[in-house]
Amino acid sequence: MLQQTQADRVVLKYTEFLAAYPTVSKLAACPKADVLRIWKGLGYNRRALYLYNIAKIITKVHHNKFPFTEQQLIKLPGVGRYTARATMVFAYGIDVAMVDTNIRKILTHFFYSGRLQKDSVIQKTADMLVPKGKSWEWHQALMDYGAFAFRTATRPDKKRKAIVPFKESDRFFRGRMLDLLRVKRQKGKALIRSMARDFKRPQTDMVRILDALVKDGLAQRRKGLVALPE
Repeated sequence: MLQQTQADRVVLKYTEFLAAYPTVSKLAACPKADVLRIWKGLGYNRRALYLYNIAKIITKVHHNKFPFTEQQLIKLPGVGRYTARATMVFAYGIDVAMVDTNIRKILTHFFYSGRLQKDSVIQKTADMLVPKGKSWEWHQALMDYGAFAFRTATRPDKKRKAIVPFKESDRFFRGRMLDLLRVKRQKGKALIRSMARDFKRPQTDMVRILDALVKDGLAQRRKGLVALPE
């Protein structure tokens, strides 16, 4: 939930989610549509599907025991090296180094005079710094310091392309479309027409967005209707 989402938005939803699904087995046994409904408000809805699919794998493949090695974790849907190592650090206190945006800034500033380095160089530096038996505390401190020390806004890059406002982005329309599906199934053609009308966008845009939702497994079509996946 914390991936690309601020902590203050996550806290209430995290509590609600754990109340509904206190164990991995309960999450794996619930309908997929229910997980997407409870995820409302967090955005990046594919994370909900990743989490649901992870629960399925843990119950069927790992017999309800959550993996704890990097090799096992990165095989789970949606889990890369950073998420795997973050799990190892914060869930298990294992002495490995994880590098997020702020930790990268810290290491670049103090060890390389602000000069950008390859990922492998930063990772190797981070690996050498983890104090034995203090990985959990070390990374908490680094993340807090990085969030404080580098919170000032960066100067705008004149060469950077103009950023599309969120309310004009595909992510926004995907979210609005999913919100309608969370309430009830929709007639496909009517959904496209109403979205295009309400947001003053071409119907072709809404067709493309709906197609992407279906492709990503966040929606399904059946006999002219569109609904959350079962």
